Amino acid sequence: MLAPVDDATAAALSELEREIGAPGGGLDRLRLVRTPFVPEVRLHLAEDAIVWWARMEASAGRALPPPYWASVWAGGQALARHLLDHPELAAGRRVLDLAAGSGVVAIAAALAGAAQVTANDIDPYAVAAVTVNARANQVTVTATGDDLLDSTEVGTDLLVAGDVLYDRTMVDRVLPFLTRAAEGGAQVLVGDPDRGHLPPGWLASVASYPVPTTEPSVDSQVRRVQVLRPA
Repeated sequence: MLAPVDDATAAALSELEREIGAPGGGLDRLRLVRTPFVPEVRLHLAEDAIVWWARMEASAGRALPPPYWASVWAGGQALARHLLDHPELAAGRRVLDLAAGSGVVAIAAALAGAAQVTANDIDPYAVAAVTVNARANQVTVTATGDDLLDSTEVGTDLLVAGDVLYDRTMVDRVLPFLTRAAEGGAQVLVGDPDRGHLPPGWLASVASYPVPTTEPSVDSQVRRVQVLRPA
């Protein structure tokens, strides 16, 4: 597993490692737990990501990016479940997990036998989280923090993206990237819990899962998540 090398990610990794090793409990602590819909994968998650975020910002004395990686989102859980139930999708292939967050999909791809797994997220804390989570699951994942969405060469066999279509700005950037990846020969799979931003006709359903919700501020204990591919 390649270690992060840029200063921001190295600092975030050191911080997460301190958090993981800190004694005591409480809502503002990270715990290594089994993912509800994908128990084969263990992740360092916050029992309450909002409380954890508030404490970390108070400690840092500055604003920090929302810790999306400290929760496991429904779209990522569905994609991870789909890869583990259909390992032939990833086995022996190069896999790119876009906007990886906790890294649950990347780790599932590695467990399914992928030849090479790259987890990409622009948040240094997410890159650090992927690193510690891959380590906890004893798999090899390369974590990177580059913004890939303007890239013309994707260079992967399977591109997976969970919960990336969460607002109009992201949809406008992500969909052209997914289209270029598919046109370049990559298989593309998206996990989407129907947040209402996907234009009709862009993606077609491959599978559907009822996924337990663990992310903050949800109004239901289960969300129906579609695994989608380019139409």
